Amino acid sequence: MFMKTKMIGCVAGEAQLDDGSDAERAANAELLAWEIEKHALAVGARLIVLKEFPSSYRETLACFERRGFARIPSMPLTRLNIAYRTFDEYMQSALNSATRAKLRKKFKATAGDVPIELHVSDDIGPDIDEVYPLYLNVYRRSKLHFEKLTKDYFCRLGQIMRERVRFFVWRRNGKAVAFGECIVHGDTMYAEYLGLDYSVALQLHLYHYVFRDLVSWGMANGYKWLQSSGLNYDPKLHLRYRLKPVDLYVKRTSFIINAVLRRLLPLLEPTRYDETLKKFPNYSELWETAALAE
Repeated sequence: MFMKTKMIGCVAGEAQLDDGSDAERAANAELLAWEIEKHALAVGARLIVLKEFPSSYRETLACFERRGFARIPSMPLTRLNIAYRTFDEYMQSALNSATRAKLRKKFKATAGDVPIELHVSDDIGPDIDEVYPLYLNVYRRSKLHFEKLTKDYFCRLGQIMRERVRFFVWRRNGKAVAFGECIVHGDTMYAEYLGLDYSVALQLHLYHYVFRDLVSWGMANGYKWLQSSGLNYDPKLHLRYRLKPVDLYVKRTSFIINAVLRRLLPLLEPTRYDETLKKFPNYSELWETAALAE
């Protein structure tokens, strides 16, 4: 049995409010908070969810909490400072000696094998049949499943957002072994999705090889930040990412059930029980108040 849900936000990434002034955003949020429950009742939705709103909106969206919504952390995004001239400079400045030694050992092992070549483009259409199974490999391996994207999704990105999207394909002996999709905007690369050939991924240390190439490409093209999606936090912790909190605002349309839900959600949400997350220096920001989050 499925519960009909009204979701507000972005299915594949963090949500954003309009580009108006702070006052206009606040007024629009108040109006939405006032009207959304009536709309949910009209369409028969029993659960309302605002999904993946950055913590910088906490003050603006506090009106939802005043109207009975529970705010809880979603699995946070991660953000890495890549404002360095080279990858070696980043390693020397940002990483501890143990992590540097492990990375160099992995890169040396991969370099002694068949060369891996990187191709970057703004259109994945010609390669989609080859790289899409790599994306599915990573999707199926994940313990938590969110949206499952289609071939058409990736192809249409290259058609309608060519100036913003970059596709990365790594080949070994002519065969694709890794795939990455990034959105670029301002001074930030948004690493959205990854694909790997797990028959060689561990042997070739592809996760860290891909990471080095993405960071190096970003540095060479003037980007200062690399933002990544949630999950897989352990390697990101050692690579000196910081958490970028995103929030969920949740409400049941039944007053009685919602009163119980508001008490239970903070105890059930998954970030509270993820031991790796707690090791990040800014873990406390997941729960900070609006004033502190600014």
